[in-house]
Amino acid sequence: MAEAKINGVITEYNEAFILQRADPYVLKAADGSYYFTASVPAYDKIILRHSDTLLGLKEAEEITVWNRHESGPMSKHIWAPEIHYVFGKWYIYFAAGEQEDMWKIRPYVLECQGQNPMTDQWVELGKMQRADEDEFSFEAFSLDATIFENKGDYYYVWAEKVGVGPQISNLYIAKMERANKLSTVQVLLTTPDYDWERIGFWVDEGPAIIKKNGKIYLTFSSSATGACYCMGMLSTSEDMDLLDPQSWKKERYPVVKTDEEKGIYGPGHNSFTKDEKGNDICVFHARTYPEIVGDPLYDPNRHAMLMKVEWDENDRPVFNFNKTSDFS
Repeated sequence: MAEAKINGVITEYNEAFILQRADPYVLKAADGSYYFTASVPAYDKIILRHSDTLLGLKEAEEITVWNRHESGPMSKHIWAPEIHYVFGKWYIYFAAGEQEDMWKIRPYVLECQGQNPMTDQWVELGKMQRADEDEFSFEAFSLDATIFENKGDYYYVWAEKVGVGPQISNLYIAKMERANKLSTVQVLLTTPDYDWERIGFWVDEGPAIIKKNGKIYLTFSSSATGACYCMGMLSTSEDMDLLDPQSWKKERYPVVKTDEEKGIYGPGHNSFTKDEKGNDICVFHARTYPEIVGDPLYDPNRHAMLMKVEWDENDRPVFNFNKTSDFS
């Protein structure tokens, strides 16, 4: 833990789950075991860990399943991988730029050629494909894709920038035809409407899904990647038309934000999983200090952390930072 202590005050709330792993994604597989992936500080590869237990991921062997190209597409800024088992196979969804144009960020897909993501070969399927009638998706800065299922359909949610000058990052949703292609035209879910989504940059990104008793909650992250980074939330019902923007309600204020007293700065880009007891767990990244020298994007100390999600009487998620001893 020394690496984190050098860069901030460690409290009983902010001790890292996994050091220097931003945009953390944890999947609890059908067999009850866990997979972990995340952005690495060099943004040059995709890593995986596997463990029979959630906390076991902390010390689990980390393997590299894919390395960036030397040039062209997928050669720069390898960001925010997520591992999913959909359409009968394992896939990793991630974003990447190009050495020649590092901000030409687009979504890409890897497919596992077997049923063991840690040992079987991964192959490139290339760029995510939009629906045939869609003229716009993935033509601009696009990243942070996640996937969820509802009533037998798979949905793809991602962030994409629009506009001129200082571009705005919105969240979009579409149904999936297959693992690397959409079947419907993009639908705008949310744009940065509020002040907390507009600090540094106008950004909504990093979507994640959690469900409870027929309700669907989508968290997302907003603003620049420093201490102002925070999490907002949309909600709907599984019986609603998820491609109708009016079906989703957006919270007026962030649901997770910096807590100076607990030493948690810029919490965001989360995923959700369940522990072995069935508790809902929010896996997020944060720093242990507010002041960043240089570009926050290249500060390596965004650490993966854990938070138990509580539920109120209306089946709404309640997010409170937990003591690290709660997970021991």
